[in-house]
Amino acid sequence: MPPRVTFQPCGWQWNQDTPLNSEYDFALVNIGRLEAVSGLSRVQLLRPGSLHKFIPEEILIHGRDFRLLRVGFEAGGLEPQAFQVTMAIVQARAQSNQAQQYSGITLSKAGQGSGSRKPPIPLMETAEDWETERKKQAARGWRVSTVNERFDVATSLPRYFWVPNRILDSEVRRAFGHFHQGRGPRLSWHHPGGSDLLRCGGFYTASDPNKEDIRAVELMLQAGHSDVVLVDTMDELPSLADVQLAHLRLRALCLPDSSVAEDKWLSALEGTRWLDYVRACLRKASDISVLVTSRVRSVILQERGDRDLNGLLSSLVQLLSAPEARTLFGFQSLVQREWVAAGHPFLTRLGGTGASEEAPVFLLFLDCVWQLLQQFPADFEFSEFFLLALHDSVRVPDTLTFLRNTPWERGKQSGQLNSYTQVYTPGYSQPPAGNSFNLQLSVWDWDLRYSNAQILQFQNPGYDPEHCPDSWLPRPQPSFMVPGPPSSVWLFSRGALTPLNQLCPWRQSPCQQSPSLLAVSSRWLPRPAISSESLADQEWGLPSHWGACPLPPGLLLPGYLGPQIRLWRRCYLRGRPEVQMGLSAPTISGLQDELSHLQELLRKWTPRISPEDHSKKRDPHTILNPTEIAGILKGQSHPFWITRC
Repeated sequence: MPPRVTFQPCGWQWNQDTPLNSEYDFALVNIGRLEAVSGLSRVQLLRPGSLHKFIPEEILIHGRDFRLLRVGFEAGGLEPQAFQVTMAIVQARAQSNQAQQYSGITLSKAGQGSGSRKPPIPLMETAEDWETERKKQAARGWRVSTVNERFDVATSLPRYFWVPNRILDSEVRRAFGHFHQGRGPRLSWHHPGGSDLLRCGGFYTASDPNKEDIRAVELMLQAGHSDVVLVDTMDELPSLADVQLAHLRLRALCLPDSSVAEDKWLSALEGTRWLDYVRACLRKASDISVLVTSRVRSVILQERGDRDLNGLLSSLVQLLSAPEARTLFGFQSLVQREWVAAGHPFLTRLGGTGASEEAPVFLLFLDCVWQLLQQFPADFEFSEFFLLALHDSVRVPDTLTFLRNTPWERGKQSGQLNSYTQVYTPGYSQPPAGNSFNLQLSVWDWDLRYSNAQILQFQNPGYDPEHCPDSWLPRPQPSFMVPGPPSSVWLFSRGALTPLNQLCPWRQSPCQQSPSLLAVSSRWLPRPAISSESLADQEWGLPSHWGACPLPPGLLLPGYLGPQIRLWRRCYLRGRPEVQMGLSAPTISGLQDELSHLQELLRKWTPRISPEDHSKKRDPHTILNPTEIAGILKGQSHPFWITRC
């Protein structure tokens, strides 16, 4: 286990059932800033080698996950040791190795037998996992390819993925060589109405494929459909540098000691551009959901690296279009398949390598999911607390899920790489003897980090069971799914479809423009997308003045204008108690716990009232104002102890 610092408040006991987590626990790599405080005005930023200018009365630990922990030293108690304790934390943090050197926690170290614990969800590390998911989606035109079983096609791709039935693995190997980083077109999701959502990297235009390779690429992109839409994922969405800058500005703004005046805070929030990027992602995902749902077609998400925005949009499209993805199990499976197994570079994007390519794309995705949860509370089985737990888990280096950039790196670390070739046999559920699969814990092993009571809060009490997959659309759905135009190829850009004359760039002759337009009937030419007309109106042919378009059952189209996109206060402002107290717990039991906690704080605070105030009797059930509550919370002190596991 990586080194961490743990604080023990008065009366608190370590929970043996959840040894890997505590609200008073900080992994050293998660500490973004450490400050010593004395009095009301003396604050010192602590760095390795810095000298204390005073004995701190309390220390402030600012987490990279927006958490803030105040640790006070009681006078006459631990105050004389404050200097040594503070310096011990600074030195331990400086000596802590980078997150990529951690190997995670094995099952045996967690007190489990190596063969007795089954992963909570399929980790998509075996051919059987992929075959089971393919059958679940009823993707009959697709099969599980083993061409990358030894990671010799692309180390950033999973061992297995879905390709069309008619394509041989030898053709897949050659075709993938003509895409950036070898990330050729693969199926992400099969819509029950017949459409297919694919993802791939950018075309490697410097290659010189022969006719057979071009034919194989086109067959993979078409996926058996006559109507094909190529989506430029990076169009209208922020760059990695934009995402990183916006997140840094958001963190600086949400710190308790932010210098921004209260009357200018909302303007400063707008200036971070973070909510603009959330809005852009939701809008594009909504448009792609309409493309997938309105007609039977092949929709291809294309991003140069195929490891960031493709995963974000593919995941959002499935959340908007597939009710099973909105269940707790389905959402975890979605993240595992579209982010972890698909090779999103978590370690680099979250700053674990020290490279300049840091950009929290996954955290941007979680914010988008939170927005959907606010707009459609009855459609999601999981709660905001689950999203918070997942958000915080990316900064806790206990599992390999977020500690590596590729499936190859995770497999190498956990000892899964070997020289044999696994042949998938239906019904054969056990890996070959002598090989260790799933020995490492994943982020989905919540019961080792959270209590049963906390895990119960992952459930959304407002979830409507009638929105579950059992009541979803029958297959097929001819009522709204219609065939696309004959042999049509489209480019989706800036909210509109533009007809193309070809899918691949290598067939083009020098005299042709790139891209050139097909002479197609006006019947299939869409109207340009403008602010008053959504893509849903275009695709279903309804004028905007008719009002909302009748959506197919199961499809969600979120709002993304103005105040419809909100700040995730419970996440970003958790370091400000006065703000958090304005947020009600989402469950009755949670409200009762909050009330009991506040009443207990009030009883502790009552003896501290000055003598002149004793004449003013206070009802113990009186509601405190935010200033009083903040004062109470600030006055709490915690004895401490440090562990290095």
